[in-house]
Amino acid sequence: MISAGDFRNGITFEMDGQLFQVVEFQHVKPGKGAAFVRTKYRNVKTGSVVERSFNPSEKFEQAQLERRDMSYLYQDGDLYYFMDTETYEQLPFTTDMLEGVLPYLKEGTVCKILSYKSDIINVEPPIFVELEIVETEPAVRGDTANNASKNATLETGHVVKVPLFIEQGEIIRIDTRTGQYMERA
Repeated sequence: MISAGDFRNGITFEMDGQLFQVVEFQHVKPGKGAAFVRTKYRNVKTGSVVERSFNPSEKFEQAQLERRDMSYLYQDGDLYYFMDTETYEQLPFTTDMLEGVLPYLKEGTVCKILSYKSDIINVEPPIFVELEIVETEPAVRGDTANNASKNATLETGHVVKVPLFIEQGEIIRIDTRTGQYMERA
């Protein structure tokens, strides 16, 4: 059990049968009245963020999330198969479980799989991925007045903005948190 007074960023707790993670907290001791903990927390499954104040003595069940590295193997219809890098066990994932990961997923990509009580909660891609550009329009000489970037289609089918000097066939590094081009690989 964990009390609201022990909240810190990143702590995961269970409340009303759902799993939440503390995003931000602040212990407040007003001049008059009782102290409280102002908290911003995120629903781990849905991703929605809620702000709420708690009494510091309120108690919650602390959740221990298990993180495992799993390597993406292949796609079969609507299922995407991952392999546990330690046990070599293969698990299928549906498209909706991989919603934010699919634009960066290619064979061999190692992702972090979060699970709680053997239920898979979330799939986290690596922070940076290196992908090849399969299609981009050629740069037009002198076209730097308006927009110094152009669209590029990656090997996964995802489209990102890249600088004009990037060519088809180059491998670039993408930040999966923002979905933006970082640099040539």
